[in-house]
Amino acid sequence: MHLRRLAATATALACMALAGACAGDDLADDDDSSKDAKGSVTLSSQDFPEAALVTAMYAGVLTDAGYDVQPKLVGSRSVYMREFPGSVDIVPEYVAGISDYLNTAANGPDAEPITTNEPSESIEAASALLDDAGITLLEPSEATSQNAYFVTEEYAEANDVQALSDLAGKQVVLAAAPDCEGREDCEKGLREVYDIDVTKLLPLGFGSAETYRAVLDGEAQLGQTGTLDGTLEEQGLVLLEDDKGIQPAQNLVPAVSTEFLEANPEVGDRLRELMAKLDNDTLAPLINEVSANRAKPEDVAQQFLSDSGLVG
Repeated sequence: MHLRRLAATATALACMALAGACAGDDLADDDDSSKDAKGSVTLSSQDFPEAALVTAMYAGVLTDAGYDVQPKLVGSRSVYMREFPGSVDIVPEYVAGISDYLNTAANGPDAEPITTNEPSESIEAASALLDDAGITLLEPSEATSQNAYFVTEEYAEANDVQALSDLAGKQVVLAAAPDCEGREDCEKGLREVYDIDVTKLLPLGFGSAETYRAVLDGEAQLGQTGTLDGTLEEQGLVLLEDDKGIQPAQNLVPAVSTEFLEANPEVGDRLRELMAKLDNDTLAPLINEVSANRAKPEDVAQQFLSDSGLVG
């Protein structure tokens, strides 16, 4: 184990909490010429535990490859997409998430979704939009993180609720990500496909502490998280089945500026290696370490990358 390289990577990852202000500071101390600085790379993603962890993984493998990595976590996809591609080079994304975002951005908020629950079909359907935007999607991982919705155990028992269809006709306040409104896999789908009367949307975040608390305190009846959330049972929360299948393919996928990728092909190679190591069984317990045990995303990411041989 090359401890000096790992120390450099860990330092760059720890800088994530400082918006990347010191990313790569220790790279100059590494006397392996293969680690000479190759320029800077800016990552951006949403600020929730799963995204923070995966972003830290991206930062780790790219720091190990010799890049000066600057991660930026923001509130929603719409924020980082204003700068991507451009001042943002790489985004840890989800197949349907970015594909449908580009579709509605190009064709209006009422555009029919172009994605299915098959990742390769979804990427192909979005190919023209991706080309126009100057974005390349690398090969997706087997890990898939679809939107999911939860209630308290007490609410589920009192209302005989096990699946989203059991909420048909019921009035609920929904705590979710700010971009939930109008989305087929979120507020719009819950209303139109499941006939749930969403009386109010609280933009408290995707799987955030505020969203959990709103449901536990009764401020909201329904909360949004992801299928990889391993914290629900211990909080007394129950995930509801998406029995009508409103969730499209949400495999984790690196979205890279096409121009940046052409200039830095090694970036694609390193991210492909990372994606090949990720599936739901691998990722879920790592996310749980961050969400439930309050471990730092950069620490969990560093341990995984080291154990998997993705950094040296």
